[in-house]
Parts: sequence; C-alpha cells; structure tokens
Amino acid sequence: MLIKKFTHISISDIASVGGKNASLGEMYNQLTSKGVSIPNGFATTSIAFWKFLKENDIQEALENIMSGLDRIEYSNLALIGERARSLILKSEMSTAFSQAIISSYNYLCDDNQVAVAVRSSATAEDLPDASFAGQHDTFLNIKGETALLQAVKQCFASLYTNRAIKYREDKGFLHKDIALSVGVQLMVRSDKGCSGVGFTIEPESGFENVILLSGVWGLGENIVQGTINPDEFYVFKPSLLNGKYPIIQKKLGDKRLTMIYAAEAEKATTLNIDTHQDKQEQYVLSDEEITTLGNWALLIEKHYKKPMDIEWAKDGLTNELFITQARPETVHQNKNKHIHVEYQLLEKGKVCAQGNAVGSKIKVGQGVLLNSPNDAKELTLDSIIITDTITPDWDPLLKKVGGIITNKGGRTSHAAIVARELGVPAIVGCGNATESIMNGETITMSCAQGKTGYVYKGKLPFEKKEIDFSGIQMPRTEAKLILADPENAFQLSFYPNNGVGLLRMEFIITHKVKIHPMALVKFDAVKDADTRKEIENLTKNYANKSAYFIDQLSQGIATIAAAFYPKEVIVRLSDFKTNEYANLIGGADFEPSEENPMLGFRGASRYYNELYKDGFALECASIKRVREDMGLTNLKVMVPFCRTIKEGEKVVSVLAENGLKRGENGLEIYTMVEIPSNVILAREFSQIFDGFSIGSNDLTQLTLGIDRDSEIMGQLFDENDLASKRMISMAIKSAKLTKTKIGLCGQAPSDFPEFAQFLVDEGIDSISFNPDALLQGIENINKGEKIRAASKMAKSSN
Repeated sequence: MLIKKFTHISISDIASVGGKNASLGEMYNQLTSKGVSIPNGFATTSIAFWKFLKENDIQEALENIMSGLDRIEYSNLALIGERARSLILKSEMSTAFSQAIISSYNYLCDDNQVAVAVRSSATAEDLPDASFAGQHDTFLNIKGETALLQAVKQCFASLYTNRAIKYREDKGFLHKDIALSVGVQLMVRSDKGCSGVGFTIEPESGFENVILLSGVWGLGENIVQGTINPDEFYVFKPSLLNGKYPIIQKKLGDKRLTMIYAAEAEKATTLNIDTHQDKQEQYVLSDEEITTLGNWALLIEKHYKKPMDIEWAKDGLTNELFITQARPETVHQNKNKHIHVEYQLLEKGKVCAQGNAVGSKIKVGQGVLLNSPNDAKELTLDSIIITDTITPDWDPLLKKVGGIITNKGGRTSHAAIVARELGVPAIVGCGNATESIMNGETITMSCAQGKTGYVYKGKLPFEKKEIDFSGIQMPRTEAKLILADPENAFQLSFYPNNGVGLLRMEFIITHKVKIHPMALVKFDAVKDADTRKEIENLTKNYANKSAYFIDQLSQGIATIAAAFYPKEVIVRLSDFKTNEYANLIGGADFEPSEENPMLGFRGASRYYNELYKDGFALECASIKRVREDMGLTNLKVMVPFCRTIKEGEKVVSVLAENGLKRGENGLEIYTMVEIPSNVILAREFSQIFDGFSIGSNDLTQLTLGIDRDSEIMGQLFDENDLASKRMISMAIKSAKLTKTKIGLCGQAPSDFPEFAQFLVDEGIDSISFNPDALLQGIENINKGEKIRAASKMAKSSN
C-alpha cells in the first residue's frame, strides 16, 4: 500500500508511516470525537519509500555514499549529506505513486486545489519509539499537484539532512534501516493567526501537574529557532479537571517578529516581518483558548498514558484552534528527580574572610569589588560580588553572579534571604571582606562547613556528592519549606517535604509587582513624574492599576501553592518594614519615616490602618483569587507581628470583609508567634487563630532585646539562649493545651542538632526550613525523635 488516509491510521502503524503520522492518525480517529480538532490528511508509506529507492536503483548508491562518512571528526558530513540528497532529488517518482498522491490530495481537498502542510515522518520498524523529532523537513502552504509532488520528493531527500545523519549516528541507527513517510495535511493558516507548542509536563523540572503552552504570532518556526520570546502560559491540571480557573501564570513575550508566507514572486517561502507594537503587547491566546488547549493536552496525555510534547495552531481566517502534532516527551523520562547534590572542600588554604554561611555550595571565582549595583559592568556566573551590604536594589544583579560576600548583614538579612531563594552561595557579615579581598583575585568561597562560611585565597579543589531523596525517611514531626521565589517552586517540590510552612510574599511583591500597592490605589497622589511614568508603563496592559497588583501577586502565590498541591502552603501576609515599603516604586509617597522600623508600623497593625488598608485589600483579593477562582484551597493565611488580642480580632474581621472569612471554604488563619505577648497570651490568641508559627528570629530578638542585624550586638543573638528557648517551650505547651497546631520557622533546628532535639522533646508539630537547610533539618529531627523514643522506652522499662 503506497498511501494511507488518516482515517485508516493508528499508533500501531509507526513502522508504516512513522511516529509523527501514526500519532496524527491515532488522534484523528480517537480524539476528534472528544472535541480535539486535528486537520485531516493522508500519508505515504514506508513501502512507497522503499519502492521509490528500488525503482530508481539508488539504495546501494546511498549506502556507498554513507560508507564514506568520517565517523570520527565528521569533517565531510556536509558533503556526504549533499550527495545523498542530490541523488534522491534527481530520481523520479513512478506514475503509480504520483497518481496515488494526486488522487488522495484531490479527495482530501474535495477536488479544490487548497493549501496543505507536507511533513516528514521517519520510520524504524525495529525501533518504534524513535521519533526523529525535528530532524527532517516540513513544507507549508503547498498548493497544487506539481508543488505537492515536488514537496514529497524533498521530504524524501530530507532523510539525509546533515542533522538527521548525525542524529542517527549518535543514536546508533543504521541509515539503511530508516524509511521516510510523508504526511499531507490540510493547512492551518496560522500565518494569519498564531501557533505554538505545549508540554503536558513542566519542561525544566519535570513537574507533572502543569501544562506549559507557549505561542507566537504567525508560524511557529520562530519558537523552534528561538528567534523571539514567546508568550508562556502555565495551566494547572487539578484546577482544569475541577472546572476552576486553571491559568496560574501568564508571561508576555516580546513577539517582535511574525513569520508569514512569502508572496509567490519571492524566492523564500516564508518571511519574518516586524510585529506591530499593539500585537506585541497582546497575548496570542485568550483565557478561553488557553483553557481549550489545556483540556486537549490533558485528553492527549490521558490517551497516550505519558507526558506529551504537542504543537498547536490557530487559523487566522476561521479563528479555529487545531493540534497539528503530538509526540512523547522524552527529556524527563530517564531523569531521577530525587537526586540532591552535596559539596565538600578537599583542601583548605589561607582564610582571607569569614562570616555567616548562606546555602551549602562551594564556588570558585573572581572577586568583584562593588560599592553599588551601578558600578557593575560585565558580570558572569564566575563573578563573586564583594561589597559592604546588599539591599533590594541589588536584586537584579544577583541572578547573574556565582556568589555574594558582604561586610554587613546577618543570616536573616536581605542578602541572606535573597541568596537562599536564588540558590546563590553567600557569606554575609564578614566585617572586612572589601579590605581583605583584592578586586579580580581568584577566591574559593565555602558554605559547606556548617554555620560559618570561609573565603580562601586561590582555587581550591572540592567535590559534589549526590544524595537520593528516595532513601530519606520522613520524621513524624512535619518538615516543611520556607519559600519566596516562585521560579524555584516546581523543582523544590521534589524535595522530601510536608508542604510550605512559610511563603514570603514580600519577594513576589518586590520582584513581580514592584509597585507599592497604595501607589496603584491612589495613583493621583504619586508626586514624581518619572515614577508615575514607570507605573503607567508597568500597568498599561491592565484595565485598571489595582488589577495589575492582583494579577501579578496571585500568579506568584498560585505557582507555589500549585507546586505543592495538595499539601498545605501557608502564605504570610506582607511584612515589609516602612523603609522597605518605601523602596517599592511609588512607596516614598505613602510611607512614614520611622526611627526604628523593626518595631514600628509593620505586620498586623498596617492591615486595618487608613494608611494601608486599601493596599491590604489588594493582597486579600490576590489570595481569594488563588483559593476560590483557581481552587487552590491548600493555601492558608498567616498574620505576622500581631501585638495584641484586639489587633488579632481586627485583622480577622478585616480579612472577612475582604472575602477571606475564617472557616469558609476551609480557610485557616494562622498567626506568627514572634512577640512575647504572643507567648504570654497564647491561649487567648488560639481563640482567634487556627494555628501558630514561631518566628524564632524575631522572638529571640525581642526576648533578649537585641537587634539581630547589629554588628556590635549580633554576637549575643542566640536562639539557643535559655530565655529564648523557654519562651518557645511556653508557646508549644500552651498550643498543646488548646489543641492548636504549632510550628517553627528558622535556621536553628538545622544548624544545631540540639535545638531540633529540644523542639522534638517539646512536641512541636512542624518545623520549616530554607531549601538549603531542609535535608540537614530532617536528619536532625530524625535523630531527635530516635533519642526521644529511646528515652521513653528506658523510662517505661524502669
């Protein structure tokens, strides 16, 4: 059989029509009845290809050509490929084969000479899983019998493109075993619409609960070539299945070029034209269309019972969506998602600085002394920034460097928090790093030696070890994560964990929203003309400025809530200090100046105050959208720095006024225990809140009366101090009496095994760790639980 119609093709026909055409036929027959639109078509068979070679007597000649390939350096790859393709293109197709193609084309087009897509699909009878994706040519907008026959022959010749030859060599396929089928499919006029790709798995991390769709205006080749930044849409599968709003992230690409078909007079078949500015700022798909494609992707994945890589197109003439291709996703099939890397220094050298270690990595690089982010020029991942201190305006640089060293700052300083979230090793609070390290000097920074980080002169050897997560036993005490950056969420979801005990929304506001919420609510009160212009620019694609805040914040929160769904994720309401709020765009016009912001207008006191309550309403709207519209009811809310019972009652009331009523739709509201009053009145606070989370940093600071960021007083800051531990013990005991859930967020349980032991002995419900400290924290908890169990057993035997 020379031709097979899609109506007669199934996935079992891979050997006959190749993986691409077999998949199209399978979907056409099995999924169109379920609403998935697949353009109809037909395919030439492997029999037709072998007959073509035999009738032209070129099989042996092709083998002889391939025998001359330099298989060591591949120095003559281009020459070999050109000879093989030329041999095929000079050959003639038989009358029977040509007539079969023309007859099928006319039947497909209902005797109208309409445009079709002509796609190559390699076959491998003994290797049915070989997809040969992207190795062979596709020809679009082919119209008429003569053009179609030429395109089929060109597809045959593309079996010997340079990339296809090298692919087969790399994979160990014998060239003589591979045939080529050609799929002829009704054309989708995406040149006048849009097109793109989709994965039913997050392609970077392998996270399986999202679908990633990306798209551009015009033909999809711009995505394949990577010539422009496409729009991206993350669709959460459980929300899709539950009939909720499923789009947890939308990223607007620049889409500066649109690929269209060239006029017949042009030599090229396609042209890249500049995209009009209005279209660059418009998403290629509506929410309804994203949801439709998401549902189709789910149906395709369910049918094939594996993650899939799909291609989609929208016809600009009819506005119809189509799936034009689907193949199994292969990148993550053999990846072990449970592997963790541990660093170990093999030699020690001269120490030139030391301070608080952030993370557990070792980095060798070139020290770059900077006074401010404005001094930065060419930074690379081999650059290690050395400066006095890091403030939020440094953040854009920190993803571009390999390490951070500062004179000032503690383990809970901005530099430390941001470095943890970005996975960048940092050593903070060195005191004299800018004096003891020379600009341009090669250094080794080690954060793999416990709480203290060391900076060594020169390049020192180190090794990385892999730890298999699957071998880690989870303790009875819940081990949770402290997170802030949505970009890390999918990858971190593979760590052994019981959810997220603290989601810091400040990072999302700083990096995604960027604008002070009151500057959006009361835009007319923003005085500076440049600031107003910046706000207008950021919010220009939104119906109103408040919608911008809600959309950006909800996307960040939703991404983290989705990554850990259905495990609980506790989002802490904003806890910037006034000086930090003032650093947001437009913030200076809405924030008072305070002598001691750490003890000033922060946390709960802001939410009902006239100075901020309208901004707080936007925070609430964002959380409500995540919980109710998107269906991520695993998200819980936590109130920070709540000083009094009356204040707690006010905040709970304000939350309810803003659509976040305690107990409604399963909503739980927690509060931080970080002020002595929270401990002293824990029983009373338990009547207002569903749970407690001990913030050991602030609680220790306020118990001992020490500014934890003070260089002079910092040495006295110690979570292991008896007074601090006694406060923690009191809080846990009170929570147990009222049957209120209680956890702790902080570094101490991972830094000090005895601190973890103390918490286990007190009976804490959960402990939350920064990602870099999670595994050590779990180990410390497990040890603590074993000691506690042994102690109980010894007592019972006595």
